[in-house]
Amino acid sequence: QVQLVESGGDLVQAGGSLRLSCAVSGRTFSSYTMGWFRLVSGKEREFVATIRWIGDTYYADSVKGRFTTSRDNAKNTVYLQMNSLKPEDTAVYYCALKIYGNNWYVEPASYDYWGQGTQVTVSS
Repeated sequence: QVQLVESGGDLVQAGGSLRLSCAVSGRTFSSYTMGWFRLVSGKEREFVATIRWIGDTYYADSVKGRFTTSRDNAKNTVYLQMNSLKPEDTAVYYCALKIYGNNWYVEPASYDYWGQGTQVTVSS
């Protein structure tokens, strides 16, 4: 079994920054791709960013240049640094894991495991 635990969500003013963490525990894999998604009530889950095992990244246009994802494979932890936050970034943020993934994946259905989510609220 694999567990993903996000942390770091908070209330922040527009223009501010937050860093989310996603700790992976349980069964380990030789490689996996991680993804970040967000969900606003009444909308579909939206792709935010993805990072492959080797550390290269891909972002949604809506966050490109403001968000950065990184990973520490030794610690089995992935991060999402969010800068220049906007009210429209308000959502529950989820991390997800794709077993043995060796590509970027932008569809939620591609992922095998999910965290419980962490709330990010950006006030105007």
